[in-house]
Amino acid sequence: MPRRLISTGSPFEKTAGYSRAVIDGDMAFVAGTTGYDYATMTMPEDVTSQTRNCFKTIEAALKEGGFAMTDIVRATYYLTDVNNADAHFKVCGEVLGDIRPAATMLVVASLLKPEMKVEIEVTAKRRA
Repeated sequence: MPRRLISTGSPFEKTAGYSRAVIDGDMAFVAGTTGYDYATMTMPEDVTSQTRNCFKTIEAALKEGGFAMTDIVRATYYLTDVNNADAHFKVCGEVLGDIRPAATMLVVASLLKPEMKVEIEVTAKRRA
Protein backbone atom coordinates (compact mmCIF):
# COMPACT_ATOMS: atom_id res chain seq x y z
CA MET A 1 0.00 0.00 0.00
CA PRO A 2 1.51 3.38 -1.00
CA ARG A 3 1.97 6.24 1.43
CA ARG A 4 -1.11 8.46 1.56
CA LEU A 5 -1.31 12.07 2.74
CA ILE A 6 -4.38 13.39 4.56
CA SER A 7 -5.16 17.13 4.64
CA THR A 8 -7.63 19.25 6.60
CA GLY A 9 -7.56 21.79 3.78
CA SER A 10 -5.69 24.33 5.90
CA PRO A 11 -3.47 26.52 3.70
CA PHE A 12 -0.82 26.30 6.43
CA GLU A 13 -0.22 22.63 5.56
CA LYS A 14 1.15 23.56 2.13
CA THR A 15 2.98 26.64 3.42
CA ALA A 16 4.70 24.74 6.23
CA GLY A 17 5.16 21.56 4.19
CA TYR A 18 3.31 19.01 6.30
CA SER A 19 0.25 16.78 6.23
CA ARG A 20 -2.42 16.47 8.88
CA ALA A 21 -1.77 12.74 8.74
CA VAL A 22 0.38 10.29 6.85
CA ILE A 23 -0.95 6.79 6.27
CA ASP A 24 1.76 4.22 5.66
CA GLY A 25 0.50 0.65 5.53
CA ASP A 26 -1.17 -0.22 8.83
CA MET A 27 0.16 2.90 10.54
CA ALA A 28 -1.29 6.40 10.77
CA PHE A 29 0.79 9.32 12.01
CA VAL A 30 -1.32 12.36 12.88
CA ALA A 31 0.58 15.65 13.11
CA GLY A 32 0.37 17.93 16.09
CA THR A 33 -3.20 19.20 16.05
CA THR A 34 -4.34 22.39 17.75
CA GLY A 35 -7.83 23.38 18.81
CA TYR A 36 -8.98 25.23 15.71
CA ASP A 37 -12.44 24.57 14.41
CA TYR A 38 -11.45 24.09 10.76
CA ALA A 39 -15.03 24.65 9.57
CA THR A 40 -15.00 28.22 10.90
CA MET A 41 -11.21 28.74 11.36
CA THR A 42 -11.85 29.96 14.89
CA MET A 43 -10.08 29.07 18.11
CA PRO A 44 -12.10 28.79 21.32
CA GLU A 45 -10.61 30.45 24.38
CA ASP A 46 -10.84 27.54 26.83
CA VAL A 47 -8.62 24.46 26.88
CA THR A 48 -11.61 22.10 27.19
CA SER A 49 -13.09 23.25 23.87
CA GLN A 50 -9.67 23.33 22.25
CA THR A 51 -8.97 19.74 23.36
CA ARG A 52 -12.36 18.61 22.01
CA ASN A 53 -11.58 20.29 18.67
CA CYS A 54 -8.16 18.59 18.57
CA PHE A 55 -9.80 15.19 18.94
CA LYS A 56 -12.50 16.06 16.39
CA THR A 57 -9.83 16.94 13.81
CA ILE A 58 -7.76 13.86 14.70
CA GLU A 59 -10.80 11.59 14.40
CA ALA A 60 -11.69 13.02 10.98
CA ALA A 61 -8.12 12.51 9.71
CA LEU A 62 -8.02 8.95 11.02
CA LYS A 63 -11.42 8.16 9.52
CA GLU A 64 -10.37 9.53 6.14
CA GLY A 65 -7.36 7.23 6.28
CA GLY A 66 -9.47 4.18 7.16
CA PHE A 67 -8.69 4.16 10.89
CA ALA A 68 -10.77 4.53 14.04
CA MET A 69 -10.03 6.25 17.32
CA THR A 70 -9.73 2.78 18.86
CA ASP A 71 -6.65 2.25 16.66
CA ILE A 72 -4.69 4.94 18.54
CA VAL A 73 -1.64 3.44 20.25
CA ARG A 74 0.29 6.60 21.19
CA ALA A 75 -0.65 10.17 22.14
CA THR A 76 1.50 13.17 22.96
CA TYR A 77 -0.03 16.25 24.57
CA TYR A 78 1.56 19.70 24.64
CA LEU A 79 0.03 22.20 27.09
CA THR A 80 1.12 25.80 27.54
CA ASP A 81 -0.13 26.02 31.15
CA VAL A 82 0.09 23.23 33.71
CA ASN A 83 -3.02 24.71 35.37
CA ASN A 84 -5.02 23.49 32.35
CA ALA A 85 -3.96 19.85 32.85
CA ASP A 86 -7.03 18.72 34.81
CA ALA A 87 -9.50 20.17 32.28
CA HIS A 88 -7.46 18.72 29.41
CA PHE A 89 -7.20 15.29 31.01
CA LYS A 90 -10.95 15.21 31.67
CA VAL A 91 -11.57 15.39 27.91
CA CYS A 92 -8.78 12.88 27.24
CA GLY A 93 -10.47 10.48 29.65
CA GLU A 94 -13.82 10.90 27.92
CA VAL A 95 -12.31 10.27 24.48
CA LEU A 96 -9.53 7.79 25.22
CA GLY A 97 -10.49 6.30 28.59
CA ASP A 98 -11.32 2.87 27.14
CA ILE A 99 -8.59 3.00 24.46
CA ARG A 100 -5.78 3.94 26.86
CA PRO A 101 -2.89 4.56 24.46
CA ALA A 102 0.64 5.10 25.70
CA ALA A 103 0.76 8.84 26.37
CA THR A 104 3.07 11.67 27.29
CA MET A 105 2.21 15.21 28.40
CA LEU A 106 4.68 18.06 28.05
CA VAL A 107 4.22 21.56 29.41
CA VAL A 108 5.81 23.95 26.93
CA ALA A 109 6.57 27.67 27.02
CA SER A 110 4.30 28.35 24.05
CA LEU A 111 2.85 27.04 20.82
CA LEU A 112 2.94 28.79 17.44
CA LYS A 113 0.24 31.35 18.32
CA PRO A 114 -0.56 32.69 21.79
CA GLU A 115 -4.23 31.60 21.64
CA MET A 116 -3.17 27.95 21.26
CA LYS A 117 -3.34 26.24 24.64
CA VAL A 118 -3.01 22.59 23.59
CA GLU A 119 -1.61 20.51 20.76
CA ILE A 120 -2.11 16.75 20.38
CA GLU A 121 -0.37 14.27 18.11
CA VAL A 122 -1.24 10.59 17.81
CA THR A 123 -0.04 7.41 16.19
CA ALA A 124 -2.48 4.67 15.25
CA LYS A 125 -2.07 1.06 14.11
CA ARG A 126 -4.86 -0.50 12.11
CA ARG A 127 -6.29 -3.61 13.76
CA ALA A 128 -6.25 -6.80 11.70
